[in-house]
Amino acid sequence: MVGDDVGTWKVGRRRAIYRSRWVDLSLVQVEAPNAERWDHHVVHLSRVAVALITNDRDEVLMLWRYRFATDAWGYELPGGIIDGDEESAATAAREAGEECGWLPTGEPEHLISFEPIPGMVTSEMDVYHWRSAERIGEPTDTEEAGTVEWVSLKRATKLAKERKLLGSGTLVALLYFLASRAEG
Repeated sequence: MVGDDVGTWKVGRRRAIYRSRWVDLSLVQVEAPNAERWDHHVVHLSRVAVALITNDRDEVLMLWRYRFATDAWGYELPGGIIDGDEESAATAAREAGEECGWLPTGEPEHLISFEPIPGMVTSEMDVYHWRSAERIGEPTDTEEAGTVEWVSLKRATKLAKERKLLGSGTLVALLYFLASRAEG
């Protein structure tokens, strides 16, 4: 087993290049374990909460939508940026209501938290699971418009292989959920 001292990077001065509400790009002086030094770009994105809502028909609530940055159509779980001091699970529930018109009910189960691209991007993602939801009306977040659909969990791995699950939040959440169910 490799010890904590092996592979340690030395991190020096950070210089902000660009900052906005959504993204913070910095240039960081680093020294790798092999003693090489350089300025490394680091992108800081806000923390995100994702809602994985299932029902008694073994379906998951998803949005079919278009993402212009990747020029792709696909399915996503509802989720979004955590606002201020809002609890992560509360964000996931609020986003499900705004984006899908379904509000999760009952206590959420924290499934997993992860960093999607730890080599140069920070953006912690928290995933919560609910086993039911209540229809509260039409989606209210028109920027996140998509077709709301209950998708059979049996389709998840096929959709992943076809690159129809958009984003790591959706992909990691669904595959982790399915793997944890298989373990019992």
